[in-house]
Amino acid sequence: MTLVAILRHLAFAGGLALVSAVVVRAMINARVMDLPNDRSSHTVPTPRGGGMGIVVAFLLGIGFLYGFASFARLADPYFRGVIMAAIVIAVVGFIDDLRDWPFSVKLAAQLLAALAAVGSGLFLQVFRIPVLGPVDIGWLAGAAITVGWILFATNAMNFIDGLNGLAAGTTLVASLCLAAIAAGQGGWFVYFASVLLAAGVAGFLPFNFPRARIFMGDVGSQFCGFVLAVLGIAASRFDKVELSFLLVPMLLSGVLFDVAFTLLRRALAGERLTQAHRGHLYQVAQRSGMDARLVAATHWGFAALGGLACLGFMAAPGPVKPLVPLLLLIPQIAWATYVAARARRAGLGRW
Repeated sequence: MTLVAILRHLAFAGGLALVSAVVVRAMINARVMDLPNDRSSHTVPTPRGGGMGIVVAFLLGIGFLYGFASFARLADPYFRGVIMAAIVIAVVGFIDDLRDWPFSVKLAAQLLAALAAVGSGLFLQVFRIPVLGPVDIGWLAGAAITVGWILFATNAMNFIDGLNGLAAGTTLVASLCLAAIAAGQGGWFVYFASVLLAAGVAGFLPFNFPRARIFMGDVGSQFCGFVLAVLGIAASRFDKVELSFLLVPMLLSGVLFDVAFTLLRRALAGERLTQAHRGHLYQVAQRSGMDARLVAATHWGFAALGGLACLGFMAAPGPVKPLVPLLLLIPQIAWATYVAARARRAGLGRW
């Protein structure tokens, strides 16, 4: 990629970031308020729905590329599928911000959006496994795994969106890392979609961190999680990288570990998983007295560490590749241990 091309892409992304900021500013004025509840870390009613800026910037950008960019023909089904699915997840997320729909309704909409992405051809089917080579798991198993992954990642980002800048900053770091990786692999759909997502988040983040004038809301957090999940499936098509379907999970290791750890801990304690709570590791860290900005920055660091792990993963010889993602468990276990120790000192009991 030439320097001129990079500058054009940056200018385009900068324009979309400005569009996102304008929409976010409009949503602040719209005053769709987020009232504190049992899950909230904030105590003052704050506008929500700022994720609409991210959505509008992303859809505007991907629609422009689909209509005018010559490379769009190379990934035409992906563009159509992602546009349709992204619109579904965004509309439902925005209505939920307005009306607080039950989880079952949101899950049904997420399933519909995931099926739209799968229907466009974005699903796991052939794994390039070190030593074994290509392994075809079949379209049915691949589609089921893909849908499960999209649903989990979408909700994980939604669950993690509870502190200023945490989910948005993590998405920004992960998107930029994925864009750099995709550019090196010639994965142009993943590259451009990642840049578009990063642009939308860049326009939103100054309104949410370090002081929150507005929250993303479900329209933003679900959208970010969904798009990153879909891009993870698209990245699995990187022909030069074995096990490339692990790239996005590595970038989101902090988010995925927090959610999986919290769900498992609450299940073992016999707690109802759908009940509102503040038991996520990031919430416990903040409740124990850790500065919320530092908690958010820690998760940004996890995403950046995931980016470095991706580089090591791609450079590692075949038999070693599966070990690289496992190394990311070390900082996550250390973080969980640290948070648990803080919780005990702060007298939080069972969190």
